[in-house]
Amino acid sequence: MGGEEVLRLTEIPEDLRSRIPAEVATRYRVLPVEWERGALVVGMADPSNLLLLDELAVLLGCRVRGVAVPPAELDGLVDRYYGAGSQTVAGVLAGLSEEGEQEEAEGAEELANQAPVVRLVNSMIAEALRKRASDVHLEPFEGQVRLRYRIDGVLREETPPPRRLWSGVVSRIKVMAGLNIAERRLPQDGRFRLRLGGREVDVRVSTVPTVHGESVVLRLLDRASLLLTLSELGFSPEVQAAFERLIALPHGLILVTGPTGSGKTTTLYAALSAINTPEKKIITIEDPVEYQLHGVNQLQVKEKIGFTFARGLRHILRQDPDIILVGEIRDRETARMAVQAALTGHLVFSTLHTNDAAGGVTRLLDMELEPYLVASTVRGLLAQRLVRVLCPECKIPCQPSEVPGQMAASAGAAVFYRPSGCPACGGTGYRGRTALYELIVMTPEISQLVLTRPAARAVREVALRQGLVTLRADGLRKAAAGVTSLAEVWRVTSE
Repeated sequence: MGGEEVLRLTEIPEDLRSRIPAEVATRYRVLPVEWERGALVVGMADPSNLLLLDELAVLLGCRVRGVAVPPAELDGLVDRYYGAGSQTVAGVLAGLSEEGEQEEAEGAEELANQAPVVRLVNSMIAEALRKRASDVHLEPFEGQVRLRYRIDGVLREETPPPRRLWSGVVSRIKVMAGLNIAERRLPQDGRFRLRLGGREVDVRVSTVPTVHGESVVLRLLDRASLLLTLSELGFSPEVQAAFERLIALPHGLILVTGPTGSGKTTTLYAALSAINTPEKKIITIEDPVEYQLHGVNQLQVKEKIGFTFARGLRHILRQDPDIILVGEIRDRETARMAVQAALTGHLVFSTLHTNDAAGGVTRLLDMELEPYLVASTVRGLLAQRLVRVLCPECKIPCQPSEVPGQMAASAGAAVFYRPSGCPACGGTGYRGRTALYELIVMTPEISQLVLTRPAARAVREVALRQGLVTLRADGLRKAAAGVTSLAEVWRVTSE
């Protein structure tokens, strides 16, 4: 391979780019080209620099081989893939030491617009995007601050900004989100849109006052990321087929249950995309609207002015919809409106916060809905959890005897896999997430049971007799197939 081949690259895949951290690429002016027979091939100005190759091998944790690239072309490629807002937090902080005294003397408002603070905030968001983080947590404590990214559902500590810049960082985020920077006693919510390295990102901002200052959480919604299809979510073939039959029904109520952050919205969006045709009018009411669906009317709840789920749903019914998505059933009034919509010939999707699918039935009954309404409108309840996917580059096979607890015996597999850690996964052993599902279809037997106001355990027992695959059972299947680890299944499921 020669340098001219590197220059013809028009796109370096994300998984290949992630093998070299941005601070390494920009500091040493190197670019990942390909993974070849267990070695990372990097483009560099001088591939005969053995000291640099050795240092890269230590930093990246793998064998490294260099290919020559003209310096001017190399700089352009490095800036393209690692520049334009992709400077790391550590890199920005390294350049702030000489400016510290001036910045510390500035007020919060002035500091919010200072170039170093602007670069620092942008670098935090850009670095979070490169690491596939869904949230950025900025937390103040006595004498220090904390920066964490939620990656694949787990928080990971990162290099924090210095305490002296804290007020400037918070003020900068508030300015971007259109919040009141003078108000530090009350929680505030806002959002803004940012373009970094050619990617457009929606950022939701939440601030709350703590005893040591304001804690800030940023939720990152990458507009460049594509919505997943049902076949990409992690359904087993039989559960996907049953769920597709449910969403093809002309009317009824379909509920997706699970805790916050379990991927319920992604599943519902995938379902809507699968049935979105010009012949059907689809309206959603959400809080917040996270992604825009082409051809779907999406409404945003605004509780400050009285536009709640229940009130919005009442007006949606006057819009002659065929399919309705209610972001969440939180109270009795919303539950009643959703049931009435299902009774009057609409297909209604919504979510509930329950531990399993059977719990969705008792949750509706707890909202004082009549049992006959629940039995006659609910068509199916889908519970889900997200588990991390083992990195295919470094997962290690292990025997069932090496796995703690009793889960290995119930899975019945000869070999499982456990995480190891490599540059491709940032040393975690995991890369990406998939979903575990359990689906209860409202059969005549379960409908009759609902009329007796049963406990969730009774509904679950009937569903098990009818072939229900539980969340844990679905997780064990995926662990036996090497998709995830038993530790992940144990972490997110309970029996």
